[in-house]
Amino acid sequence: MKKLKCAVIGSGYLGKFHAEKYALIPACELVAVVDIDIVAAKVVADKHRCMAVTDYHALLGKVDAVSIVVPTTLHYQVAKDFLMAGAHVLVEKPITVTVAEADELIALAQAKHLVLQVGHLERFNPAVLGLDQEEKPLFIEAHRLAPFNPRANDVSVVLDLMIHDIDIILALVDSDIARIDASGTPVLTKGTDIANVRLLFKNGCVANVTASRISMKLERKMRLFRPSSYVSVDFQNRVLTKHRTGSKEMFPGILEIETEETIFDSGDALLAEIQHFVSCISTGENPLVSGIAGRRALATAIKIGELLAQSRVS
Repeated sequence: MKKLKCAVIGSGYLGKFHAEKYALIPACELVAVVDIDIVAAKVVADKHRCMAVTDYHALLGKVDAVSIVVPTTLHYQVAKDFLMAGAHVLVEKPITVTVAEADELIALAQAKHLVLQVGHLERFNPAVLGLDQEEKPLFIEAHRLAPFNPRANDVSVVLDLMIHDIDIILALVDSDIARIDASGTPVLTKGTDIANVRLLFKNGCVANVTASRISMKLERKMRLFRPSSYVSVDFQNRVLTKHRTGSKEMFPGILEIETEETIFDSGDALLAEIQHFVSCISTGENPLVSGIAGRRALATAIKIGELLAQSRVS
């Protein structure tokens, strides 16, 4: 079978891992790594015995698929150029800067019958993949806390961290949002560093989401309260805990609570994400995190950002 010619655009912290994963997939041939810093590009390219390129335009029409791992402000233009050239695109989150840009990429991919996948990596966390969707949640509580990292301070904590939980929650609830309440503040940067958001969905579900990049500890947890179960997802330690009502009674008229805990192997979420991307190219199936899903998460994050800005002005 002919191998898929692939390239990684951006050889920074995350880009080098994308290159590593493509090099591991038998169905792929890593053709090039692109970075405006030729030294950085060569370090990654030499490791995987492929070309180091400084201008991605040189690859247009010469590769079948790309991972775009560049600053968010460049996502739209780079993705558009590769889609126009007939290449399938995996773009890191958030999909673009604006909803209009996302809409254009989605329409372009659809018109050209190309895969457009967005890199919301937590969707491929084994604990998330193991979460059943037998019941729709009534209430969700999510906490994503991290120490400060200067690498991602070009965007707010909403677009940096909270958007992971927004994406998962929107997929789980599968209902339009009726109302958003948001509060937050800058602490170490000019953007919002800590935020709390309450999402009220039209189906009645409520999600309370907190994100911080100025915490002393690392925590990534989500709790789902459902009609007959309570589920806790520990993203960091890949632990899924389910509490369900059983058939026996612990008190007269009160059903017992059965607990089931699953600890998943560490796995490789990024490899799973890229393998899924390659599989979708081969089968024509829609990706787990499509352009539409990425656009939905972005639109929600932008609205939250607007509300946070308004609250600071007022």
